[in-house]
Order: sequence, then C-alpha cells, then structure tokens
Amino acid sequence: MANSSVVPSAYLQGLVPAVPEWLNKGDNAWQMISAALVGMQGMPGLVILYAGLVKKKWALNSAFMALFAFAAVMPCWVLWAYKMSFGEKLLPFWGKAGLAVSQDYLILQTVLPSTQYKHITAAATPLYPTATMVFFQYAFAAVTVILLAGSVLGRMSIRAWMAFVPLWITFSYTVGAFSVWGGGFLFQWGVMDYSGGYVVHLASGAAGFTAAYWVGPRSREDREEFPPNNLLLALAGAGILWMGWTGFNGGDPFSANVDSSMAVLNTHICAATSLLVWTCWDVLFFKKPSVIGAIQGMITGLVCITPGAGLVQGWAALVMGIASGTIPWYTMMVLSKKLPFLQKVDDTLGVFHTHAVAGTLGGALTGLFAHPYLSSLFLPVPNSKGSFYGGRGGVQFWKQLVAAAFIIGWNVVATSIILNVIRLIIPLRMTDEEIEIGDDAAHGEEAYALQGQGRREKFIQNGNGNAQIELEEP
Repeated sequence: MANSSVVPSAYLQGLVPAVPEWLNKGDNAWQMISAALVGMQGMPGLVILYAGLVKKKWALNSAFMALFAFAAVMPCWVLWAYKMSFGEKLLPFWGKAGLAVSQDYLILQTVLPSTQYKHITAAATPLYPTATMVFFQYAFAAVTVILLAGSVLGRMSIRAWMAFVPLWITFSYTVGAFSVWGGGFLFQWGVMDYSGGYVVHLASGAAGFTAAYWVGPRSREDREEFPPNNLLLALAGAGILWMGWTGFNGGDPFSANVDSSMAVLNTHICAATSLLVWTCWDVLFFKKPSVIGAIQGMITGLVCITPGAGLVQGWAALVMGIASGTIPWYTMMVLSKKLPFLQKVDDTLGVFHTHAVAGTLGGALTGLFAHPYLSSLFLPVPNSKGSFYGGRGGVQFWKQLVAAAFIIGWNVVATSIILNVIRLIIPLRMTDEEIEIGDDAAHGEEAYALQGQGRREKFIQNGNGNAQIELEEP
C-alpha cells in the first residue's frame, strides 16, 4: 500500500501532495458525509427526540445528558479509545490504548492493523486518511452512549452521568468495537455485524437496562404519568435519526460502492415496513394509531436491519421489518407487563426493547439471510453466508447468538462495576426533592417559559411539605 512508503515528515515539509495517489476523493467525501449524518443522529437528533418525549419538567435535563455525552466522548476517543477499538491487539477482545491526535498519524492512509484474517495478510485499508476514520467511528461511539442515556432519564444525577460516560466508553464500548469490528476474536470467528446491531444497539440496550437497575426507578408520580411534552419536536428528532441512518449503514463498507447503495436501500425498506407493522398492531389492539408507537416502530426497524444492511437482499429486509415491528412490540406492550424483572427495572424510554431486543433479532436474522455474494463484497472472512444459503448446521446463526451473549454479558458486568465504583464517590441519583422539581433543580434552568411574560416557574414547599408552583417575579 502507498502509505507504507510515505515518510510522515515529508508531509510536514510539503513534499507530498494534499491529494496523494492512494486517496479516493469519492470515498473520502462519502465517508465524511456519512460521519456527519451519524453525528447529526446524536446532535441534534437524539437531543431533541429525548427533549420532546419526556415529561415537561425533564425536557432540559434529558437533552443535556445527550448533549454532554456527545461532547465528552470526543476527547476520550482521540486520546485513547479509538486505538483501543481499532488499533493493535492487546487482548483477543481489546486493542492497545494510544493517541490519535498527531498529524503524522492522522494524514496517513487508514489502516486497521488487527483486521487481518488468518492467511489473508492485508489489513483493511480504506482509500482515505485516518482522520476521516477516526471521526466516523467517533460518531458511532457518541451515539451509543446517548442511546444508553434513554434508560435512565428522569432521575440520574448529572454529576454521576458526567463520570459514567468516559468510563463506559473506555471499559465497555471499546471491547465490543474491537471484538466485532477491530479484528478481535468475534471478527476472526466470522461474526456478522455490518454496522452496529451488536456494537451499538445491543450494547446500549443491555447497558442501559443494567444502569436503570442500579440507578433505581423514577418517582412513583413520574412512572404513573409521564406524558411527552412536545411530540412535534420528538417527530423532528425521529426524522433526523431516520435520515441519518443513511450514513450510519451506508458508510460502513468504508467506500462509496455498490454495497453501500444496497445497505442504504435495505435500511429504509426495513424501517418503513417496521413502522407500518407496529402501527397496525397498535390499531388492532388499542383501536387507534400512536405517534410514539410509530417512532418506536421506526427505531426497531432501523436497529434490526443494521447488522445485515449490506448483507441481505431486499426481500429479506422486508421480512426483517415485519419481525422488528412485531417482536419488540410484543416485548414492550405485552411481555413487559407480565415478567416481574421487566416491571421492576424502570427503563424510561424502553431502550431494552427498541435496541437490545431489536439488535439481537437483527443479528440472528442476519445469520439466516446474509447472501453469500453480498457478504463477499463486505466481509474479509472467506465463505461467509447466512444459514439460509447452506451454512453447515446453521453455524452462522449460532455464531450470531454466541456473539450476542458475549456483548450482553460484558456490558452487564462492566456497567455494573462502573456504576458501583461511581456511587462510592457520587450518588447515582438525584435527591427526592430534585426529582420532584426536575430541570430547575438540576440546572437552574427550564426548557419552556410560556406564561407570565417569560418568567420561569418556581417550586416552593407549602405547609404540608409538598411542592407547589409559583411564577418568579421579573
């Protein structure tokens, strides 16, 4: 490869052109656009989705948790976490920590050094600089921890969250990313996760559910009544999330090629089908369509197709959409009211159902439906194909389930350890008084000032010890 003969200092001396021979301008442009689209899924997409879906008194806090996570991941990523995810192997499931901030490193052609497969000596070498890959993968890491936040909205201490984000990215996310994508043992074993059904969605769902257990539930009042404060804002966030998935899945061949086109089309086939199926179940059982239900169905479709977006045919994307609009709907609307452990854990936005269940489902179905030819366009592992196409004894399907078990197990254990360490220093949840008040107690600010000529609401204790609302004086 051209980068092996490039002396980094030559760039600094101006001896190497800004457009070296190995650079593919089309690939680089598409990858940076994809990275921006994924980044926009987090900020502003999930920020305003969360702000609109929660109760009015939690709108600002929920948006800020997402905003803080989006920013906090970046320094962690370039200082140590990128190389832990995509660098040289330290352990079969973990890369060596290292800096990704020097221009000597960032302007060279991207190489993922641990992605060699047995007798295949060439590692993955996309035709653009490392800086592009670092930013692209940062966006995925940031979105993952924001998705996790959806499980603990409405009671987690913002100071505990500020400590949790860098620790979780370091000790949980990097393990899944290296194991499945960066050349770790699941990659070498031939596990299929095209764009993060396991690394992003299953991880965030499992970790979010675990975090919800340790942080504890919302107040009884909030659990019983938690109406969204602005569904139109939530729809705007959902729209950014949906369209942003074009880059989320379309950018993962690391090239602007025919497989990326297939991935984009399959993404939207599955999302639209899932939304329609979820809505049909709502109408059938609850006699009316739900906007929140449509958003949930959209998300489960996007999550389900993610592990197989560029690996399955269009008809399989339709089947996966039907499944993702049905099975997560059942676990959220029916099973969660029957199983005690699902009732006990207060997962605020149902991240377990929309991401853990849908991600596992998508990974399993990819193990069945991954087409041999499409797999050969993307996967460096020889003879990769879904069990539907003649895999021995359904071996790919079982590999997918084993990989899901590893991701779930690691995230449950790592998240539990991280939170129990944090709570030795910082309380994981707000005080009861802060939970009763919400945004004003957490931030000294409120999302809306719609009455009293812009004056904010003020919470005071009455004679009975209960909070009541008055308007602050100008």
